[in-house]
Amino acid sequence: MIKVLVTGKDSQLAKCLKSIEKKYSRISFVFKNSKDLNITDIKSVKSNFKKTEYDYCINCAAYTAVDKAEIEPIIAKNINTIGVLNLVESCKENKINLIHISTDFVFDGESKRPYLETDSKNPLGVYGKTKSEAEDKIIEHLETYFIIRTSWLYSQYNKNFLKSMLDLAQNSNEIRIVKDQIGSPTNANDLAHLICKIIDSGSKTFGVYHFCNKGEASWHSFAEEIFRKWDIKVDIKPIKTSEYPTAAKRPKYSVLDTSKTERIFNFNINSWKDALHNFNLTQNKE
Repeated sequence: MIKVLVTGKDSQLAKCLKSIEKKYSRISFVFKNSKDLNITDIKSVKSNFKKTEYDYCINCAAYTAVDKAEIEPIIAKNINTIGVLNLVESCKENKINLIHISTDFVFDGESKRPYLETDSKNPLGVYGKTKSEAEDKIIEHLETYFIIRTSWLYSQYNKNFLKSMLDLAQNSNEIRIVKDQIGSPTNANDLAHLICKIIDSGSKTFGVYHFCNKGEASWHSFAEEIFRKWDIKVDIKPIKTSEYPTAAKRPKYSVLDTSKTERIFNFNINSWKDALHNFNLTQNKE
């Protein structure tokens, strides 16, 4: 049996992993939230790692409030960078493979083509900087790691863009959506399956990987496809980023090239439209 510790139990990705765990009989998951395992407290991390001989640690714990991070940079850094360094230290001590979830926000969005894993990073805000620094710490101090950058996650769990759109459509005749930010909407359930496949295969091809559903969209076109799937009639007005100011600057283009992930893990990645239309809000939900 492969023993796997999952931090950030209450995150949507951790909940997706929980929902499919029965499909991977060789993997035994242990899910912990910040009360059970506070990654910012090295003592908490070390005591948790010593209690059980884990083979993997999947780090789903993160400070993901992109705009709030601009006014809470210390809290964001403690969770996204210092917390990760604590996990790295314990993974190294206990010979545990780390699977760390990172983000398209490590890039500045100035690229004219999908980002490769080897492209230079240049995060625009506190959130992206803390996630980028975490990547650097992992690469510097650990050899047995998978860093998986992803983007625009949605699922049947927690708050996300898809669920926000469906909620807004119930109370609004017109919704204004940004059209000049381009990325790849990603079904978190698909990412969960990739992670399980990596673990189940016992792969030792450590390194940085990109995972998102294939193709690209603006937030506006993503919203259009959401309403098309659920056959919701609502007027969607396209606006520019400048018309919807936020505390944190977003990358204009953050599509990730996933060819390395597909090749190394022999994993078929759905297009974002197929992933969305195959998605059920109640799937695997207990």
